[in-house]
Amino acid sequence: MSRIGNRKIEVPAGVTVTEENGIVTVTGPKGSLSQKMLKGISMEQKDNEITLTRVSDAVKAMHGTMNALLQNMITGVTKGYEKGLEIVGVGYRFNVSGKKLTINAGYSHPVEMTIPEGLTVEASSNTEITVKGIDKALVGEFAANVRKVRRPEPYKGKGIRYKDEHIRRKEGKKAA
Repeated sequence: MSRIGNRKIEVPAGVTVTEENGIVTVTGPKGSLSQKMLKGISMEQKDNEITLTRVSDAVKAMHGTMNALLQNMITGVTKGYEKGLEIVGVGYRFNVSGKKLTINAGYSHPVEMTIPEGLTVEASSNTEITVKGIDKALVGEFAANVRKVRRPEPYKGKGIRYKDEHIRRKEGKKAA
């Protein structure tokens, strides 16, 4: 049984957490995030600690989820999140210009993606990009959508992969 919902959340200096009408707002040096509080879970703040308690066992499954969401919001407004992507293949490259990300991934046409509000995409080279933002879910979802353009394949290892991702390689056919 997980007890992650019972852990106390530390609120660092410079971060304010407020709850109004069932919506929790976390404001910090990098920005502000809001999340709807789940029904049946109450939040109480003492000094620099937040404790979440559940009213009934009907919301037991969401107790830890709400705790983790709140912790991710606090981390996002203080440190932020980033996800690195790299593209492997001859002629494969990224191009960032303004709010557009253009991906050349071996198709007959370049794939253009619009960068969502609240995210920044930095290109360290034409084969590596870093997606940065304060919302963990938004950063992860956009990085997953970029990776989905050309998933890495197991024979030659070509495609778009996360920086820390290891692609399991297959041997392929052998000549007799």
